Amino acid sequence: MSYRIGLKRVYQSVAEEDGARLLVDRLWPRGRRREALALDEWYRDASPSTALHRQYRQGEISEGVFAVRYRGELRDHPERLVPLMRLARRGPLTLLTAERDIDTSPLPILRDWLLFVLREEDAADIEPASPPCFAHELRDNRNP
Repeated sequence: MSYRIGLKRVYQSVAEEDGARLLVDRLWPRGRRREALALDEWYRDASPSTALHRQYRQGEISEGVFAVRYRGELRDHPERLVPLMRLARRGPLTLLTAERDIDTSPLPILRDWLLFVLREEDAADIEPASPPCFAHELRDNRNP
């Protein structure tokens, strides 16, 4: 299945193709009212931990180390992705941030990890899930 997950700054204008719009930042954007942002949800749980984000922004760790640790946080807490996965399965999803540069924000890492998890789950669903699905294979193996 194909998923459309876009990334935008929260200050960019709303577009019809955005679909569900989720702010994925720990902090609320300064000087912005919720109504002005046209958000469906403010979802902090999928953003990096405060400590990790602080280390990265203060230059204590490199971008590569940040990416590895953030993926680790997402891997260790898969329940945090469930609401995002549900929305992505329903239609277009736009992840929003207040950061100036989307490319150096956590959003690309989150999107890539989310797409990875969705594809893994889809691949697992392709395999027959119950013993009756294998009945024809058992029958064929008994009669050589």
